[in-house]
Amino acid sequence: MRSNHSGYTRLSKVHKFSAAGLGAAGAAAVAFAVVSGGPAMADARPAVKPVAFETKALAGQGQGESARHADEAAARAKTEAAAKVKAEADKQRAEKQAANRSTDRKPLQKPAAPAPKAYGNDLEGWIAQALDIMKAKGIPGSYEGVKRNIMRESTGNPHAINDWDINAVNGVPSKGLLQIIDPTFKAYHVDGTSWDIYDPVANIVASCNYAADKYGSMDNVNSAY
Repeated sequence: MRSNHSGYTRLSKVHKFSAAGLGAAGAAAVAFAVVSGGPAMADARPAVKPVAFETKALAGQGQGESARHADEAAARAKTEAAAKVKAEADKQRAEKQAANRSTDRKPLQKPAAPAPKAYGNDLEGWIAQALDIMKAKGIPGSYEGVKRNIMRESTGNPHAINDWDINAVNGVPSKGLLQIIDPTFKAYHVDGTSWDIYDPVANIVASCNYAADKYGSMDNVNSAY
């Protein structure tokens, strides 16, 4: 070994190579350590990255679920609101129709009583009115039978009076269209007619009621009765 006068030790080629070898070995070791550490770190990093990715994916999925639920809730709310609007419209339409029917429906009214039948104030009218009353009361007699006896007894004069027969002698003269005496008129008077013996309708009805009792009908009378 040579001494170095400058205070440094000079390396021989062998030493240089040795140092170089050591340097290379050290560099290789460092490189190996780095390379060895690299895969380990590379293995660690993928383990972290999927977790982060999975967390983001779950977060995105949760947001998607929330959005879907929100959309479904909004759709349900819209459907329910439309149903309420339709129900209210149907209710108002039904109420309007009911009101219209109530307005259109006229209140029930009792049928008006028929107007009283008009009769002429003459012999034909008196007989017609008397026959209607007799029919209602169940008293027999026909137009022909009534008129025939009227014409024989009074010739159609409602104020006729007999002052010469036995009844007149006894103080109870025959009166009216069918020449009936007062006691008989009162006994066979028909309700709803006048109590005036000279009233033509009352006189006919009472006389026919009497004839029905005594002879079966005024139709059976052909002479004084």
